[in-house]
Amino acid sequence: MKKNTKYRYPTTKRETIEGQRHYNINDGQWKLPSVTTILDRTQSAEKREGLRKWREAKGEEEATRIVDTSAARGTAMHKILERYIIEQGYLDLTDNGLQAHHMAKRVIEQGLCNIPEYYGTECTLYYPGLYAGCTDLVCIHKGQEAIVDFKQTNKPKKREWVGDYFLQLAAYAMAHDYIYKTTIPKGVIMMCSKDRFYQEFVVEGAEFKKAKHDFLRRVTEYYEIMREPKVDVKAGDFLEKAEEEKKELEESYRESVRQTNERKNK
Repeated sequence: MKKNTKYRYPTTKRETIEGQRHYNINDGQWKLPSVTTILDRTQSAEKREGLRKWREAKGEEEATRIVDTSAARGTAMHKILERYIIEQGYLDLTDNGLQAHHMAKRVIEQGLCNIPEYYGTECTLYYPGLYAGCTDLVCIHKGQEAIVDFKQTNKPKKREWVGDYFLQLAAYAMAHDYIYKTTIPKGVIMMCSKDRFYQEFVVEGAEFKKAKHDFLRRVTEYYEIMREPKVDVKAGDFLEKAEEEKKELEESYRESVRQTNERKNK
């Protein structure tokens, strides 16, 4: 796989602001929320409820173990693939690492084999003033420029389950097009399950255009949420206010009794 230096991607720092991942672009010129932060913050109530029920069914401890194991395996797979692309090589002999090596091998054999040339890996992309993120690969895929993301999964997925992945690809493509004056026509998800089943999802044409519109709606929703006034309620303040209201009610009650007695005595 040959590297093409046509595009120069920025180096950035990741920061956590109010518990959410942000990218520090150009030494503080912008501190932008990540694409995944925006998607997570604007999840539908239905999806949040589904996740809650899943954690409840599994039990909190087991659910946390599954999530943490999957994240570690995904990180290892990404690192193996990145090192393969830049021809450095990487070996992880942990249980998760060995499993990730087998998964990465599937992605290389069935996915990366269709990429003769790439512009960058682990590329930070940003849309000024709106969002930023890091995509796994910007490349030529089957003769066309493409945004590629690698995904691990515990079990194979149906196309209708990966809608947010398409929004990620759309977000990265829009950022790339804006900064580098490109017109990237498609995004590609290269996914492998822990059982080494490879899947590839390509989003392009009208579906890609819709994903861009849908992501921009989520961006709007995110900034509307962030603009909502935040009320810092402290326990002491709440108790003090409650005590004041109690005194006011007691005083009002005593005054009412006094007035009633006065009317009886007339």
